Amino acid sequence: MRSILTPTEPTPSAQQPHPLLRLGFRPFYLLAALLAALSVPVWLASYKGLLPALPAANMLWHMHEMVFGFGGAVIVGFLFTAGRNWTNLPTPAGAHLAALALLWLAGRGAMLLAPKEAAFVVDGAFLPLCALAFGRVLVQAQSKRNYPILGILALLSLANLLFHAAANGWIALSPFTPAHGAILMITVLEAVIGGRVIPMFTRNGAPGSQPASVAWREKASIALLAATAVVWVAGLPGIVVAPVAFAAGAINAWRLLGWAPFATVRVPLLWILHLAYAWVVAGLLLLGFAALGIGSASSAFHALAVGGMAGLILGMITRTALGHTGRMLRAGRAESAMYLLLQAGAVARLCANIIPAGIRDYLLLGSALAWSSAFLLYVFVYAPYLSQARVDGREG
Repeated sequence: MRSILTPTEPTPSAQQPHPLLRLGFRPFYLLAALLAALSVPVWLASYKGLLPALPAANMLWHMHEMVFGFGGAVIVGFLFTAGRNWTNLPTPAGAHLAALALLWLAGRGAMLLAPKEAAFVVDGAFLPLCALAFGRVLVQAQSKRNYPILGILALLSLANLLFHAAANGWIALSPFTPAHGAILMITVLEAVIGGRVIPMFTRNGAPGSQPASVAWREKASIALLAATAVVWVAGLPGIVVAPVAFAAGAINAWRLLGWAPFATVRVPLLWILHLAYAWVVAGLLLLGFAALGIGSASSAFHALAVGGMAGLILGMITRTALGHTGRMLRAGRAESAMYLLLQAGAVARLCANIIPAGIRDYLLLGSALAWSSAFLLYVFVYAPYLSQARVDGREG
């Protein structure tokens, strides 16, 4: 398998579309960061009753946009980029990529402004069409190792459709069920991709480190994560869910320790990935406690989504954007500030669940400011990288 950071051979620039449309990471990383930066303040303002003109910007909208809007865009951008290097075949670019990006944008508008039926159609079409485009490349290349990743993308597509149906009262299902299922499926995807790249990145970027990937432990970590997703979404009793979640947390902690996390403390591009994966472990343990009635599921899913998912996303959209635009894989002050702001936001958001109401609002505000600042900084620094040709003249 080729590294996702391995450039392909250059092609004549006259044959290439605008730089922003040459590879999936370019438009989708930028759009996802913009959504992340803007949607959380909108949600918080709506939560405080400051946006009566946007009644759709409620808690369910916030949940949907963070999981399926933000998370979905980054996953698609990453997979279109990685897929080309895994298969040596082209993934959507040019007009095809532009159409998918415009469909994603239309979905964001529909979720806020359109009738629920239109939002279901427009937003619901994005992930299935992306799965078809990604799957076509995998099947053509017979890249069977990556078929499970296609399966996760297909399940995310289904979860999004179920979320719409549940939120609109079309089926007798809580919208939290598909949303939680999607977060857990994304966590499984993180575990799969993380196991491929985090030890490799650590070995290459932290001299003297010896990260270990033990085959049975890698497989068991992913299997127990998937099992946790199944038992939670199925609504099984806490006495069943808790042992599975605790086992998943324990073996993923063991897995992480094997990746030599303490060798990365001086390398921001590495420690952000390790720290984000530690949030995954924390989220699984919190989920186990929540299943037993100790603590809340909200705390567990915010640990998984804000600390884990968003932390890994920010670590990867900086690293892969640097690599795929021909720049040095080195985090500067801006990247370090993004990572620290996100971590501060994650801690504040988790604390907001356990702090008395009078202080909770300040923590929510601080968390939103830190989160939005991290992604606005990404947009400010990386928009020029993403919208210009590679500095080394290669394709992509």
